Amino acid sequence: MKPPVASSTVPQFIRNTVAHIHPESHTFLMHKVGEVWKEISYGEALAKIDAISAWLLDIGVVKGDRLGLIIENGPDYVYYDQALQQIGAVNTSIYPTLSEAEIEYILNDSGAKTLLVGNPFLLRKVLKIANNCPELIRIIPAFDDFEKYTAKLELNAGVLGIQQMIAEGKGLMGKYKDAINIAREAILPSDLSCLIYTSGTTGTPKGVMLTHHNLTENVNRSLDQIPVIEHTDLFLSFLPLSHVFERTATYHICLSMGCRIAFAQSLDLLARNMGEVRPTVMNCVPRLLERIHDRAMKSGTDAGGIKAKIFLWALKIGRKHREKLEAGKKPGLLLEQEFKLADKLVFSKIKEKTGGRLKFMISGGGALPKNIGEFFGDLGIKILEGFGLTETSPVMAVTEYHRQVYGTVGRIIPGIEVGIQNVDTKQIYTVQTHDTFKENYQSEEGEIIVRGHCVMKGYFNKPEETKAAIDNEGWFHTGDIGRFFKGNLQITDRLKNMLVNAYGKNIYPTPVENTYLKSPKIEAVFLIGDKREYVTAIITPAREPLQEALGLDNAFFEKPEVFIEDKEVIDWLNPDIRKFGNELAKFERIKSFKVKRVPFSMEEGEITPTLKPKRKVIEKKYAGAIDELYMQSVEAD
Repeated sequence: MKPPVASSTVPQFIRNTVAHIHPESHTFLMHKVGEVWKEISYGEALAKIDAISAWLLDIGVVKGDRLGLIIENGPDYVYYDQALQQIGAVNTSIYPTLSEAEIEYILNDSGAKTLLVGNPFLLRKVLKIANNCPELIRIIPAFDDFEKYTAKLELNAGVLGIQQMIAEGKGLMGKYKDAINIAREAILPSDLSCLIYTSGTTGTPKGVMLTHHNLTENVNRSLDQIPVIEHTDLFLSFLPLSHVFERTATYHICLSMGCRIAFAQSLDLLARNMGEVRPTVMNCVPRLLERIHDRAMKSGTDAGGIKAKIFLWALKIGRKHREKLEAGKKPGLLLEQEFKLADKLVFSKIKEKTGGRLKFMISGGGALPKNIGEFFGDLGIKILEGFGLTETSPVMAVTEYHRQVYGTVGRIIPGIEVGIQNVDTKQIYTVQTHDTFKENYQSEEGEIIVRGHCVMKGYFNKPEETKAAIDNEGWFHTGDIGRFFKGNLQITDRLKNMLVNAYGKNIYPTPVENTYLKSPKIEAVFLIGDKREYVTAIITPAREPLQEALGLDNAFFEKPEVFIEDKEVIDWLNPDIRKFGNELAKFERIKSFKVKRVPFSMEEGEITPTLKPKRKVIEKKYAGAIDELYMQSVEAD
């Protein structure tokens, strides 16, 4: 299904929905207050949106001003974003997990005039650096009792709670109602809609400038690719709206189509919220799907005996059923009956934990291991994969609902060109579009480049970096390595992640790491081997299986030593390192490894808000331990 009227600016999404799809009384947003899910109508949301717009105009905000948000997902994010969008201001969202120094940098680089702050923890961080941000004139806490944090401080910026701001804004509507309508109509598709700062795995964050055209056209063309989204769908949102994936694939899609959005309380409560809300569509990251897979496998096989046999039989039937459908064949009567029995005995119980109504999930933000996608396919849960970057609004490719090729990120969306370029010679091997799709087409491997409606306007205040990213012919260089496989785009790794061993062999860490992640004993793998004779790794063990296998208590994981040196832990991991290493080329196999006691963390600056490891940071921080790997004799083969 497509919206009756296509939008060309972000504020048109909600206006077109209430004009052509739903009345203002229809539920738009849902969030949990206490133990009750509260429903918010379009009419209630629009009243608050207009009030905030009036207040912003009254304090002197004009078209093009950057306004900041550092807040977890929820209705207040939507109200504030829609309010600033419709008067032509620019959404400058900041990841809540960033450090004080990074928040200060983004506020000053963007020149943000206001900052919406989500909770006391975030406010305390902001207050420490607020006076270092000369352009900041208002801090807007989105919670009550904020005065106890600000009362004794001398701040250059004024502080006003969001509820008071809305109340004051409603009183200003008589004065600014016409001005809001005029401002909304004056927005051009080419105008800047948002600044999204890149995660900064390799250096200083850069503000990606995305226009209204970038964002709305990305939504319109993604809906062309997945026409099964309907105005009756309910999305559960838990990925951060400060990231472009969730903003486009949940928030903007729902605004365009009239779908309801329910905001999860937290990642820890996600499983409970799924059961309560019973979503029909959800966007997720591969790690969530991996955890569901691991828990399902553990639950299905741990007891042993007849229960485990039934579970494994069901997976075998599910695989046969899926492979028949993917081959374009109709399953036979016996297989269909077996699949129904497998669904009744096993699959339905797993699906019920997701609420039991999921039509599909979209996985983005990283590579989904092929075996994980196949596992969900065996259950009858469709996982669509998408690919893109902040700089591409983000969607470049997404799996078609009716055509699944596991291990790929789908077909190129309409209206853009995607090329594969030789990393060394810069020869473009091939250029593919939505219309040139051929089911059996396969290309050589190289850097993925793209041009078209999805490509950003540039990096804010960084013309040289913009010029380096977008060449004279309009090609944006993604820094990702990939190829076309069966007509779909397939991602190999990041160009900057590529390791070149001492013998000149290129090693892409992601597919190697994903091979080892098939082990239920392993939580994370960080591959090392650039300019080295062989590959080593820092491995984080899966905590629960390790505790059960060796009888370890929680105190074991709270010890100050970063790495676990216990021989029994290494011996516990070694068989799986050998087993899954046999699936790789010899030069890709892990020869020795360090066992990290706890996972890499954002707090330690080791991973980005999108959970990607900061390679240079990790290699520098653990240089001593890494050097030991090339001196010790512990080998995995």
